[in-house]
Amino acid sequence: MRSVGVTLLVAAAIGLPVVGSVEAQGQRLYKYTDRDGRTQYTDKVPPEYADRDRAVLNEQGVAVAFEEGSITEEERLAAAAREAQEKADREARLEIARRDRMLLETYITVGDIEDLRDRRLELLESQIKVTELYLNNLRKRLVALQNEASRFKPYSLKEDAPQIPEDLARDISRTTASIALYEQTLARTRADQAALKDSFDEDIARFRQLKGG
Repeated sequence: MRSVGVTLLVAAAIGLPVVGSVEAQGQRLYKYTDRDGRTQYTDKVPPEYADRDRAVLNEQGVAVAFEEGSITEEERLAAAAREAQEKADREARLEIARRDRMLLETYITVGDIEDLRDRRLELLESQIKVTELYLNNLRKRLVALQNEASRFKPYSLKEDAPQIPEDLARDISRTTASIALYEQTLARTRADQAALKDSFDEDIARFRQLKGG
């Protein structure tokens, strides 16, 4: 096996065809890389290198086929993870290119981006003010309802206090739920406003880069 490897290495180095190789005798000849990074030629891959990819050579020492080495489950998962990351990187580059194209096709100057940003931020600010107004009114209504309910059980500590009327209890419950809903809406709108500003800031910075300053 060693003499075959030496013969092929010499032949490959001087560019001569390999005559009388083991392939001509019905055996396969493989080319693989060992752990030291050296290229090896052999008619039988050692067990410790079974996990290495290898080329199958013809009688001229030219690769005519390729065999994948056996891999462990850990190696398979690592390869799948690398492939997934490479796919994500490609998609990220495509998304960056798409966004750059959109910026250049949509805007002429930085001022155009700022004008659109200001209009959208103003719209969200109007929504915030309306929501705050609703919340203020609902909170006032809840205070009034709670004051009214203070004469009834379970809000009153008096033993002879009557049970709270069903309609009053229902109004308190509904008003409390409405306040919670509007508070969530207000928080979400403020978050959208901050995210929108950050997005436009990024667009402006990127637009300046694409335009060279």
